[in-house]
Amino acid sequence: MASQVYFTNLRTAYNNSLLTKIQHLVLAAGLEDIVRKGGLTAVKLHFGERGGTAFIRPLLVRPVVDALLKAGARPFLTDTGTLYVGSRGSAVDHLNTAVLNGFDYSVAGAPLIIADGLDGADEISVAVNLKHFSEVLIASTIVRADALVSLAHFKLHDAAGFGGAIKNIGMGAASRKGKMAQHSEVAPKIIAKKCIGCGLCAQQCAHGAILMVERPAGVAAPDSSVAQLVRIDRTLCVGCAQCIHACAQGALTINWDTDCAKLMEKIAEYAAGALKGKEKRSLFINFLTQISPACDCYPFSDAPIVADIGIAASRDPVALDQACVDLLNKSAHLPSSRLEGEKHYPDKIRALYPKLDWERQLIHAQEVGLGSREYELVEIAGNKR
Repeated sequence: MASQVYFTNLRTAYNNSLLTKIQHLVLAAGLEDIVRKGGLTAVKLHFGERGGTAFIRPLLVRPVVDALLKAGARPFLTDTGTLYVGSRGSAVDHLNTAVLNGFDYSVAGAPLIIADGLDGADEISVAVNLKHFSEVLIASTIVRADALVSLAHFKLHDAAGFGGAIKNIGMGAASRKGKMAQHSEVAPKIIAKKCIGCGLCAQQCAHGAILMVERPAGVAAPDSSVAQLVRIDRTLCVGCAQCIHACAQGALTINWDTDCAKLMEKIAEYAAGALKGKEKRSLFINFLTQISPACDCYPFSDAPIVADIGIAASRDPVALDQACVDLLNKSAHLPSSRLEGEKHYPDKIRALYPKLDWERQLIHAQEVGLGSREYELVEIAGNKR
């Protein structure tokens, strides 16, 4: 059965601003039906990495917050810490980055809460019993929220093909350990030539999985005075990735799983866990603006590959993401972007990432019951394109 996906273009007029159109869109998509009076509502979004510029502008988040407040909800803006070391690794750094990028209370109209706590360890295990996971580790604040609104900047991704609603709540709602479980099935990788033998990672490991050993002869070191090297006992490592964030030298890094199809399936299963218990109390909104060729987690944003398309919303995250991919592929590419020249690109994701079967994300999301790839696009009345 086809799910309804509501869409508004970006044309505006004196009496119909984009802020007004966003409110009309979310109300048409059923925002008032998902919230309870006084219910704590998580507005899950990406606050942007320092240096990035393609994330959703805080000013455009405000109409969604205002609509939630008018419906009687108690909204808060939230995201989780990153697995990699960047400007959003801890709650303190993350909040500082969010404010730097404009997500101040006076602009967005709601408080900011980092969903997995100070160091990414505030998590709740949620049973899913699916292909890759019997249980998933979701940020505690997301689990405890009464309702969930996903605000995602739709863009391409070099491992998942694209990032939309499914990835925003799958990877984005996972704790640090949950992110590690999606990206890798092994312990962190050691880069010996960067290790200075300080032992800080061993002090941070709560499982006793890290030891400092004598550096073997012939193993590269930062300088001749470094006599020790970190070693990980893989039988004790739980994959929490705390050591990665503890190492200022970057001597510990993610042991990336290169099976991207598996990654996409894991993202879908984590999304199912994030929505468990809130299947009827969730709404998904994708901004098809500044559609960049890579993830917003990079400290930069490359030129968009198409002109801005619009904003779409649905109660069904699978239908929404499918509609957004279709809208992207129907749009003319910008020759000034990574899709150069006058060539026609019927599949813009495969044009940039030919080895990625991006559809696997949508196929598995449908298989695990997140929604349907069949949709009806309902355009909200407004200014003509």
